Amino acid sequence: MQVFEKTHIGKCEIKNRIIRSATFEGMADANGYPTEEYLNTYKELSKNNIGAIITGFAYISKEGKAMHPGQAGIYSKDLVPDYKRITEEIHKNDSKIFLQIAHTGRQTRKQETNEDVLGVSSKSSMYFKGKPIKLTTDQVYTIIEQFGDAALYAKQANFDGIQLHAAHGYLIHQFILSSVNNRKDLFGIDKDIQVGTSFIDLVIDNVRKKCGEYFPILIKISGSDDYINKFSKKQFINLIKFLNTKQLAAIEVSYGTMDYALNIFRGDVPAELILKHNKMFKTKKKILKLVRKKLMLPILKIKLIPFSPMYNLQYAIIAKKHTNIPVISVGGFKEKKEIEYAIENMNIDYVSMSRPFICEPDFAVKLASNTNYSSKCTNCNYCAIMCDSNMLTKCY
Repeated sequence: MQVFEKTHIGKCEIKNRIIRSATFEGMADANGYPTEEYLNTYKELSKNNIGAIITGFAYISKEGKAMHPGQAGIYSKDLVPDYKRITEEIHKNDSKIFLQIAHTGRQTRKQETNEDVLGVSSKSSMYFKGKPIKLTTDQVYTIIEQFGDAALYAKQANFDGIQLHAAHGYLIHQFILSSVNNRKDLFGIDKDIQVGTSFIDLVIDNVRKKCGEYFPILIKISGSDDYINKFSKKQFINLIKFLNTKQLAAIEVSYGTMDYALNIFRGDVPAELILKHNKMFKTKKKILKLVRKKLMLPILKIKLIPFSPMYNLQYAIIAKKHTNIPVISVGGFKEKKEIEYAIENMNIDYVSMSRPFICEPDFAVKLASNTNYSSKCTNCNYCAIMCDSNMLTKCY
């Protein structure tokens, strides 16, 4: 396999094996409608030889919205014309774009959504704190329908497919994890494989029912996490084997949950910026700010995993051994030789990146023309931390 060769994700021809992975944009209005900045961001990316683009996640219902300002939504057919403007521009540049859709579950706050926080169980997130309201069985079925509706709106807006966000501790991931899911109904953990698969099974089926057999469905999953009761290698393999039965277009393999968000993207920990903008840490009280700076942040740092190149590749390699579905590896790719190693040596189908494209939208063009090119991104993580502010996502 070569990096710059044409392939297919589902029915979509992809110009190369480089994918721009989902990242929060902060470029929607208060009702989740994409703004001109959103359009311009994806239009610019589509001009720059990226195999495929995956958007930041769009919430499927108002209680499933993240706490960050400016998040895009896909909860109503009224949004379709605005997204159609975007896909038209992307397709003019012979590029492909997939809409990532998600529900936050317990990983949000009522202060921002003005809705009750719902969860797979009543277990609290260590980061988001507040105790969620456990979803009833009927509510779970409603959310399954909402995922299908959101995918249909994406299809009507001419997206090339959707990606289900089943990673990073969001709702689908909460159903998967035995450390979170203690349900006793149909949507509990399958005791034979120690993984919760009923919810994602019905979500995928509902998307197919509404969008047709050939509409590409991608999925993003986490290889493991940072909980005491960690998602094990055996559980991960069992999840991959289950997904292999669902004939998905691609599986993107990431890591972790928002309880330890810096282990998802890794790199620097800009403490002052966190204390200034993060809703869970910022305060006007000088003493409390000092306590958090001197005590809380150092304690949190103990759990942080340092940045290393290709840091999720190990999970992608495991996945590749247990599925015929194309596998995408995300996390820690900055150099062309790393991308070539994963694809040409480890037989990984695609490599996806986010921060390098925030730093340099033309990163793929530079990779194609320069064998030794390395991203200018320094992993400072300002772009990630500033998602908590009212600023648009950009390189600082």
